[in-house]
Amino acid sequence: MGVFDEVPRLESSGIVTPAAATPGAKLFVVDLGKMRQEKIEPAELTPPYWRYLARLIRPFPDFDLFFVRHLRKRAVEKLRLAPGDRVLDAGCGPGGSFSNLQEAVAGAGLVVGVEISPEVVVNAQRRIQKHGWKNVHVVTANAENVSFDEKFDALLMMGAADIYASPAILANLVRYLRPGAHFAAFGAKFSRRIGAKLINPLFRFFVARASFASTPKVDFEPWRPLKDRSASFHIEEYFFGFMFLAWGELAPVEMPSLDGDPV
Repeated sequence: MGVFDEVPRLESSGIVTPAAATPGAKLFVVDLGKMRQEKIEPAELTPPYWRYLARLIRPFPDFDLFFVRHLRKRAVEKLRLAPGDRVLDAGCGPGGSFSNLQEAVAGAGLVVGVEISPEVVVNAQRRIQKHGWKNVHVVTANAENVSFDEKFDALLMMGAADIYASPAILANLVRYLRPGAHFAAFGAKFSRRIGAKLINPLFRFFVARASFASTPKVDFEPWRPLKDRSASFHIEEYFFGFMFLAWGELAPVEMPSLDGDPV
């Protein structure tokens, strides 16, 4: 069975197919029973700033922040993708990186976006539909318990501090990455520039206000959990040191494969 072979909808077990996805699309696994028990509302799964922005930009499927576009391109270049590769875009948001990723893997490859917010997924689906991409899919899921039945060649995390700064989420995602998979992550950090000592606390405050309460707080090295899993690791700073782009290669991990055999 491939990553996007059709499967039954089994809500009791938590296996569902992505809403409004391409016919035949599979697949993610979340603990729906827990979500129902805790009565998690869709709004609670959407970061504060996206609750307004998602609807505002919905009529414009290709909208993206101008100052992020060249960073998306650079991040995708760092993944060293080849035609036919499979890439996971974790915390994909409205799909701003889909175009670059789809171009890199070409028609024979596969792009899968994972986004926890149903509100934001609507935007990502509209982008896919506008371009008619047959090999780009988005699933609504928490990256901490998302599940796939095949592995990916690369992992992208753009503005996804909940993912690249979370040991628990990274531990889940690496299960679905091939040995030696490349990664790239973009996000916020404290700056060490002159005068930044006064700005850093304010920067952390505003980033926190725009994020989930559970999002790891901004500090000087928010990439540490990702670096701990890396065989090679590189950093570039942007915007006066308040943003970073990290990339590298994941270290081999001793763990069971999806078939139960050692990797």
